[in-house]
Amino acid sequence: MKNRRDYLPVLLKKIRQKKAKIGIIGLGYVGLPLAVEFARVGFRILGVDISEEKIKKLRRGKTYVTDVNNTDIKEFVIRKKNISISSSYRILKKADIICITVPTPLKKTKDPDISFIVAAVTEIKKILHPGMLIVLESTTYPGTTRELIAAEIAQLGYVVGKDFFVAYSPERVDPGNPDFRTKNITKVLGAMTEKGKELSYELYATFLTHIHLVDTVEEAEMSKLLENTFRAVNIGLVNEMSIMCDRMGINIWNVIDAASTKPFGFMPFYPGPGIGGHCIPLDPLYLSYRAKMYNFYNRFIELATDINGNMPRFILSKLSSVLNKEKKSLHGSKILLLGLAYKANVNDIRESPSLEMFRLLLDERAKVDYFDPFIPEFVEGKKRVKSIALKPEGVKKYDCIVITTAHDDVDYEMVLKNARAIFDTRNVYKGIKSDKITTL
Repeated sequence: MKNRRDYLPVLLKKIRQKKAKIGIIGLGYVGLPLAVEFARVGFRILGVDISEEKIKKLRRGKTYVTDVNNTDIKEFVIRKKNISISSSYRILKKADIICITVPTPLKKTKDPDISFIVAAVTEIKKILHPGMLIVLESTTYPGTTRELIAAEIAQLGYVVGKDFFVAYSPERVDPGNPDFRTKNITKVLGAMTEKGKELSYELYATFLTHIHLVDTVEEAEMSKLLENTFRAVNIGLVNEMSIMCDRMGINIWNVIDAASTKPFGFMPFYPGPGIGGHCIPLDPLYLSYRAKMYNFYNRFIELATDINGNMPRFILSKLSSVLNKEKKSLHGSKILLLGLAYKANVNDIRESPSLEMFRLLLDERAKVDYFDPFIPEFVEGKKRVKSIALKPEGVKKYDCIVITTAHDDVDYEMVLKNARAIFDTRNVYKGIKSDKITTL
């Protein structure tokens, strides 16, 4: 481009005066809280999501994300109208900044599915103007920001750091965590150029107090994968320990409590029916995928993935043993799963091990129901399955209650009083002695 102007001071001024228009692509559990926080400090937000259902809910003042309440939606979308929403990318034409917060799932082959990022960049190229800042927040493998955003836009004749700016800042949302939300989690930030780093730092500093700068976008991308691979590997370790302790007749929960008394050198992780959600089951495989391009094979990741992925089958095997004590088989038994969400107190069933348990039980021809106060229904194949009402007379009819998610809003005392047998995979009955209870 001829006669390039210096776009840095123009955009810096807009950011500092809260006059920059911020486009957010993807209004899910990352994008919607981010939109609210930017709106709260006075920015105008242009939000895009391809889900018409989400757009309709927001326009009715309704949230679908655990960490955003209806009051905020009504305040910023309906009353103040400083969050504009659409399923069309045309709304982004006036954006000065675009944050990409789209999903990055896995394909059936367990390879990264970056199609949502590719689609977002394709649309951005149609409305791109000089001086724009683009920040990717979606979790992905190192090299994505440089290869799929900066290099793609450079093909239009733009020069990164002069005509446009690119940064990467991984989302660190922990859905359902009341102590840590978008606003008070330290933000890791890396950019393609020093100007991009300055702009993106100023942007996030408008509502964040802790920002950690790294030297490159690849360092920022890798940091997120390290965080969740660390968790996946350690959960895999404790899940393997739980299987070993089961064979030895040792209570793994008491072992963890004892080890946790050490004031240094130990961090407790807890076993369960598997791992779920959008991050921990997926992110290690993004790292493993990229590493293979460099002829490096992550043995820890492969082992942990195998252990964690097979926990639902271990739970099924142990449940079969629980029923055998009552001279019953899985075939024909009435089983109630308490919890379908992948973790406590969220409305998210992505990659949930409880879903896998549900399917495995159906394969064994068990009669299976579920109760989850956060998941009123879900679709299994072509069938819509609804949560039961958790009442004493209902609990009594099941051969075994399997606690798969430790939601707070469950009357566990009532369940214990009325259940025939309980298989507690989450240790919600910690310290309670009962012949009814079998623990992981």
